[in-house]
Amino acid sequence: MHFATLLVLLGTWVLGCRSQQLSQPSIMSATPGADVRLSCILSPGFSISSDRVRWYQQKRGGLPVFVYHYHSSSDQGRGSGIPDRFSGTADTSSNRWNLVIDGVQPEDDADYYCSSYYSSS
Repeated sequence: MHFATLLVLLGTWVLGCRSQQLSQPSIMSATPGADVRLSCILSPGFSISSDRVRWYQQKRGGLPVFVYHYHSSSDQGRGSGIPDRFSGTADTSSNRWNLVIDGVQPEDDADYYCSSYYSSS
């Protein structure tokens, strides 16, 4: 049985006087074909409704690649060449964004980073 290990690391983005922190689980393992949800939680005092998130994937020995951005249900999308099994959701009640991988594949084995930034629009 093959397992895809998804390592999710912490990302932090600072803009001016706004200092926010993002937290993510450290390590996640999944069986190929399983649906995976990687969380990115924004620190208290900030709202995911006014911030945007970007997810990056970094495979061993490679450079980070933009995977997905999420601001709202009508403002989200995948990076170039990213399969449509990657999508995003938001949960405002828990102040978290999720990168969702439907039917994870062995080639999805990578480190995943989230970063967020404030948007007034």
